[in-house]
Amino acid sequence: MEKMNISKAFTLIESGPIVFVTTNEGEKNNIMTLSWTMVVDFTPIIAITTGPWNYSYAALSKSRACVISIPTVDLIDHVVGIGTCSGADTNKFATFGLTPVKGKHVRAPLIKECVANIECKVIDIVEKYNIVVLEGIAAYFDSSRKEQRTLHAVGDGTFIVDGRRLDRRKMMQSKIPDGV
Repeated sequence: MEKMNISKAFTLIESGPIVFVTTNEGEKNNIMTLSWTMVVDFTPIIAITTGPWNYSYAALSKSRACVISIPTVDLIDHVVGIGTCSGADTNKFATFGLTPVKGKHVRAPLIKECVANIECKVIDIVEKYNIVVLEGIAAYFDSSRKEQRTLHAVGDGTFIVDGRRLDRRKMMQSKIPDGV
């Protein structure tokens, strides 16, 4: 094995899939692209990493709610474009031709073009590590969508696309929560 620079070690375990996080602080919708997410446990508790450097962070902190929308590979240019401009001076829904859909539980919109959306409430912000802990309160999946492969960021400007699904449900049955 070759030694690699420790500052690039995160590229070996960068999480996925890439998500959009939508917010609304009371006046305007915004979208940010995030690649750092984590399922905390089998309950609908999810953590994301963001902070004051992101325009959406103020709306997220103020409204204490958001939607996690999961884009598919056909939206890669939207993923990159949204992640490289600011909601401070860009209406990202209009610029990228995405359709906001009114949520049932939070003010932030779902994104129609995404394969899945999760309405969330902020339950904790761990400022020391810029971690926002969310509780999912409603989830939606568009099974009619032809493209369902998601994207995973490597962290260096390259991406990996989901591939073939391998089924080991029978082997893992004792570890799978009821109803999953």
